[in-house]
Amino acid sequence: MERRFEPPVDGRGAQSVSVPTRFGLATREADGDWRDYMEMLEGPPVKLRTSVVEEHPKTILTFNTSPDIGFDRSINAYRGCEHGCIYCFARPSHAYHDLSPGLDFETRLFAKPNAAQLLRATLAKAKYTPRPIAMGTNTDPYQPIESRYRITRSVLEVCLEARHPVTITTKSDRVLADLDLLTELAEHSLVAVAVSVTTFDPKLSGKLEPRAAAPAKRLAALGKLVEAGVPAHCSVAPVIPAITDEFMEEIVERAAALGVGSCGWIPLRLPHEVAPLFREWLSVHFPERGDKVMSIVRSIRGGRDNDPDFFTRMKPSGVWADLFRARFRLACKRAGLEKPNFELDCSQFRRPNVGGQLRLL
Repeated sequence: MERRFEPPVDGRGAQSVSVPTRFGLATREADGDWRDYMEMLEGPPVKLRTSVVEEHPKTILTFNTSPDIGFDRSINAYRGCEHGCIYCFARPSHAYHDLSPGLDFETRLFAKPNAAQLLRATLAKAKYTPRPIAMGTNTDPYQPIESRYRITRSVLEVCLEARHPVTITTKSDRVLADLDLLTELAEHSLVAVAVSVTTFDPKLSGKLEPRAAAPAKRLAALGKLVEAGVPAHCSVAPVIPAITDEFMEEIVERAAALGVGSCGWIPLRLPHEVAPLFREWLSVHFPERGDKVMSIVRSIRGGRDNDPDFFTRMKPSGVWADLFRARFRLACKRAGLEKPNFELDCSQFRRPNVGGQLRLL
């Protein structure tokens, strides 16, 4: 059956609400829209209500045994993400809760205000063994609602108290709001921060990632992290063929000029519902090159929109993948950057007081 799209929704990553899901999710109606800094580029915003539901899970650490992910545990303080990045591989997680991976993912958010208390209880267990906790692996820990909830900050406070290592990945300069904690964690070799930069074109960024910080702000945040002595990594992610790959070399060059120690790149991934959402986005913003983009995507993913298999899902193959890989390697060599090597210290770990009081010694 031919799929019919609703008119595109300006100022959001998802262009409509009718994305099909694996679970037979009913089509929902749009309720308007609103913008952030894109107002100055494309006119005044139209308001959209964004709701936040507080949830109280019983655990906060998520463990994984994936052979191709560099961490075995993570914390996601929020579900859904206001940034609205059209390419976000976390979008399908909303479908498990009978919510749309499209606009619901961007506007119907969940916060976990008891995250710090749950983490404290977990770290206090006698059998707990410390390894770096990854934050920002599913949804951004510094998305706009963090300014109100401060859940990420409360988690970092527990990590500092317990001398527990933590890594952060974000697209927001809001990370600087916790620079005091990050600086102290860095003094004990307990933290590394990766800031993702996709493009230097603010208009393109506003279409790809409508509520993420402007590229210039992210770059400035990297510089301030470096100045504060916080190990900083620039992630060129995702690299979208024929859309953002032209910015790879410039991102690496400008990050290196700020003193950033390493850069990495991640090619576009389109799992489950992300593929039709991204195709729709292309049809709205780049109709003249949509077929070319998807052709290259399929060429690096074994002829599919997405490769979900362990060991290969993070390693694109083919001529185009080899080209991107060679370009990135050469850019890093010219900039004097090496492979990421953040050695975080687990030996300082001390079990926190379950009552929540800080140690005196």
